[in-house]
Amino acid sequence: MNLQTFKVKASLKESYLVETETRGHKVMVDEPKNLGGTDRGMNPVELILSALGACQSIVVQTYAKQFGIDFQDFWVEITGELDLDGFFNKADVRPGISNVHSTFHITTDTPNEKLEEFFKFVAAHCPVGDTIANPVTLSSAYVVENRVE
Repeated sequence: MNLQTFKVKASLKESYLVETETRGHKVMVDEPKNLGGTDRGMNPVELILSALGACQSIVVQTYAKQFGIDFQDFWVEITGELDLDGFFNKADVRPGISNVHSTFHITTDTPNEKLEEFFKFVAAHCPVGDTIANPVTLSSAYVVENRVE
């Protein structure tokens, strides 16, 4: 087994603006104005979809040569639906993303049969895709740093 632990710190700055940080890298996360934010960054849903697209792209880059795939250009477009009534507690529906779909755009002369096999492999070996598609153990705790009296 080759387990690696990843750790991210997310700090609420103002309104819905959140600064996330890991290994010295920072990403600002916010909500669009129509959801009460200041639109100074992607929202968490867009960040998850971005993480999926980035992960799929990295899997493509890692394994293309092994599959004999030569490409000049590659990008992926990801869509996901979210029922805001779940988040806003207006209906008994899931608050999370559903119906995630990726469309891979590739410039290549590789035959379609080989591309189909390759993109099935990409889907099966993408850690973020696997995390979204399968249940994970999710837990949380809280710590009171400085009790306000």
